[in-house]
Amino acid sequence: MARQAPDSAGTTAGTTAGTTAGTTAGTAAGTVTGIGTGVTSDEVFRVETHGIDPIPDEDRHGSAKDLFWLWFGSNLTFTYVINGALAVSFGLSFWQATTVVVIGGLSFFAISAAGLSGIRTGTATLVISRAAFGVLGNFPAGLLNWVVSIGYTIVNTVVGTLALEALFTDLGWAGGGDAARALALAVTLAMTFAVAMWGHATVQLAERWMAYVLAAGFGVLLVFVLPDAEFGAAPGGGAGFSGWTLAFVVMLAGPFSYLPMPADYTRYLPRDTSLRSITVTGALGGLVSSVALGVAGVAAATQADMTDAVAGVEKLLPGWFQPVFLLLVLGGSVTNSILTLYSSSLNLQVLGIPWNRAKAIVISIVVTALGSLGALFLTDFTESLLSFLSLLIIVFAPWGGVFLADMLLRRCRYDTGALHTTGREGAYWYRAGFHPAGMMALVTGMAFAALTCDSELWTGPLVAPLGGGDLTLLGSVVAAFTYWALARRSVSSPLPVST
Repeated sequence: MARQAPDSAGTTAGTTAGTTAGTTAGTAAGTVTGIGTGVTSDEVFRVETHGIDPIPDEDRHGSAKDLFWLWFGSNLTFTYVINGALAVSFGLSFWQATTVVVIGGLSFFAISAAGLSGIRTGTATLVISRAAFGVLGNFPAGLLNWVVSIGYTIVNTVVGTLALEALFTDLGWAGGGDAARALALAVTLAMTFAVAMWGHATVQLAERWMAYVLAAGFGVLLVFVLPDAEFGAAPGGGAGFSGWTLAFVVMLAGPFSYLPMPADYTRYLPRDTSLRSITVTGALGGLVSSVALGVAGVAAATQADMTDAVAGVEKLLPGWFQPVFLLLVLGGSVTNSILTLYSSSLNLQVLGIPWNRAKAIVISIVVTALGSLGALFLTDFTESLLSFLSLLIIVFAPWGGVFLADMLLRRCRYDTGALHTTGREGAYWYRAGFHPAGMMALVTGMAFAALTCDSELWTGPLVAPLGGGDLTLLGSVVAAFTYWALARRSVSSPLPVST
């Protein structure tokens, strides 16, 4: 059976360079401080040698609580402050916007549950999704997901860079202007790329320790912003149907963008890890951080002009805390970028890049750096990029619906060997490489999403008849039910768990 090669180049290059120096430096550094994994192929401060190849039982380590810190730390990002402020700008009151923020946070239960398949297969999400779409049918979504992950990494890098540039300017460093911006970009990129390059174990460690610092800082931010919030009714008579739906799209788009990556971070966990604990701990991490920062954004928007969200929040803070706030914005941007950049390297392997993970990530690094330069020095680039990324929810909401429906029908049981068989003899080749049920469900969900989407680049013909509401996210529900109707008889019988 033509199984995909398990990161052979990485085992040669990474193990040769990493095992000799890393076992001494990485394991020593990790074990002495109590943070080592004890697994040579995935040790802290060493280049991870596994890619999308199935993680063998002897290399599995960690526990469900690691997922709490991973999702908690990566979602302590200023983006949620911006999202909370946008909900108020759509006409919602403090309590209405807070309700939307909480519902958005609860969506992390679905995101975390998507990682259950990683335990069973030991491989990445976009490998597992071959079961739902077929080996070739999985390729377009894989390509678009890489574009989305790099796009959001660029956006986060730009936000972090601008915050650091503002700090440099306040402190009188780097001479201001382009020099300060260029230095800020170099620092932000270096912080992100170093961690993502090392790989899984270092990513988890960095997210955890940065979470401690960021949580304390953003907790102080809430203390300053929340007491003076306007808790009364929304001005101007409140939001209509359009305002409510736009607020939900803004709040849920972020969590939905994670759907192609949860198994990337559960694939190392031991097979006997409780599936319930994985779902609950990961979900609580994303819920707590996204809700806390979303509420901070809601509170700030009731007090200040949030057209420039960083400047708007900064005006509400005492002078001594403003430099700390800018560092919080930088740190949150970095933690989120680390997660998406790491997954992008696995994504490239799924797309067929014949390199190990550590080499493949260089492609993502170069594209991110070039995109960040364009966004920072070409004034209209960022707005265009954000508009493009927002439009891609037409694809990823239905994709997520099909993937979750397939996972439920199979009860997270897959033939791991077949997932890595990319030829016609594989069980997931279906018809000419496409799974008819998965592709039909995806197209149906995308059609619904496109007809009901209200974005800057596209307004669907059903938006006006539906009262101006944006129902794009319901494309996931349409796709899921379509897939269930078409595939329930053919995929509902679970396969034995592969070993």
